[in-house]
Amino acid sequence: MSETAYVFDPFAPGFTDDPYPTYDELRAADPVHQNPFGFWVLSTYDEVNALLRSGHSVEERHVAPGPMQQIADEVYGDSAERMHGLSMLDKDPPDHTRLRKLVSKAFTPKAIAALEPEVERLVDDALDRMAGQGECDLVEALAYPLPFTVITEMLGMPEADHERMRELAGIVVRSLEPVVDADAFREILAADTELADIAADVVERKRREPGHDLLTALIRAEDGGDVLDDEELVAQVLLLYIAGHETTVNLIANGTLALLRNPDQLALLRDRPDLAGNAVEELLRYDSPVQMSRRITLEPYRVAGAEIPAGAFVIASLAAANRDPGRWGPDADALRLDREDARGHVSFGAGVHHCLGAALARLEGRVAIQRLVERFPQLRLTGEPVWNGRINLRGPQHLPVAVA
Repeated sequence: MSETAYVFDPFAPGFTDDPYPTYDELRAADPVHQNPFGFWVLSTYDEVNALLRSGHSVEERHVAPGPMQQIADEVYGDSAERMHGLSMLDKDPPDHTRLRKLVSKAFTPKAIAALEPEVERLVDDALDRMAGQGECDLVEALAYPLPFTVITEMLGMPEADHERMRELAGIVVRSLEPVVDADAFREILAADTELADIAADVVERKRREPGHDLLTALIRAEDGGDVLDDEELVAQVLLLYIAGHETTVNLIANGTLALLRNPDQLALLRDRPDLAGNAVEELLRYDSPVQMSRRITLEPYRVAGAEIPAGAFVIASLAAANRDPGRWGPDADALRLDREDARGHVSFGAGVHHCLGAALARLEGRVAIQRLVERFPQLRLTGEPVWNGRINLRGPQHLPVAVA
C-alpha cells in the first residue's frame, strides 16, 4: 500500500453514474488500497484475478473485529445469517463444492443451449412491441423482461406469483450492495423472508407435481445419495432467480448504451454479425454488470508488496480490473468489439466461484443485442440514461430510445 492520502469513496456523488474515472484514480494512486472504514480494495487485473482464484473465503463470519464488523453488527444484528446462509454464493469449499456439483447437474451447457429458440422468440416478441411504440424505455421493453421471463420459465415458477416476485427481487437484490442503513436492511430482510416463503411453497408443489423445469431437476439432483434439502433448495432457487435476471438486465442495457455512444462500433456489429459473440465479451469487459466481488482473508495475504492481514474484508474491483491498461493496453477505456482477448475479462469472476450462469447470460446478451441492432437501423438515444444508483449491480434504471 502506498503512502498516499487517496481514499476510495464509492458513496461520492456521481460515482454510480460513471465510476470509471474513480477506478482510474484508484489504480494509479493506490492499487492495494486500505480504506479508513477497514476494508481493502484491489483494482489491477493481475491482483484481482489472483484473489478470485485464491483459497480465501466468501463467508463473512471470518471478518476480524474492526470497523467493518462493527458496522455489520449495528446494521444487521442477529439477522445477517438469514441473508447470507445456504446459497453457494455464500459458502466456501467443501460446502460450496457440494452445492455447486448438485446444482450443475440441472444447469448443464446442453440445457442452456436448448433455450436459444425460446430466447429468440422472446426477443422478437419484445422487438415487435417496440416497433409499434416507436419510442420506449429499453429496460422495461427488453432488458428486464427477457431474463426475468427466461429464468421464471426455466425454474417453473407459477405465473400468479411473477409480479410479486419481481417486486420482492428488486428489494432483495439491494443486499448485494453496501447497506449501511438499518431501516433499509429491515426492508430487505422482510422481502427476503417473503420471497423464501414463496419459493418454499413452490418447492413443496413441485415435489407433489413434478414438471419439466429446472426446479424439478434441482429436486431430483443426486450425487452418491446426496441431495439438496428443502432449505438448500430454497437458497439455490433464490440465488438462481435473482442472479439469473438482475445481472443480465445490466448486460443488455449497459451494452446497448455503450454501442449507441460508440456509433463506429455499432456500425461494425451491423457489418460483421460474426462478431456478435466476441462483442458480448467486450461489452462485459467494458462495463461489467457486476462491479465487484468480495473475499475475506483466512491468513495474511501478500499482494504487490503489501500484506493484507487475516480476517480482512477485501473487495476485488472487477470493473477496475477490466479497464486496467496493464492488462488491456493503452486503449483499455475504449470499446473495441473485435478485441482479440476480450473474453479474458473477470466480469463473471474466476476460480471456484466463477458464475454458474455465465453461459445463459452470454446467450441472452448475444441474441438480444444482435437482433436489436439488426432490426432497428435507426436505433438511437432520446435522452440520458437514469442510473439505478447501485454501486455493485450498476446499470440504467431507464434507457430512453427510439427505433425509427
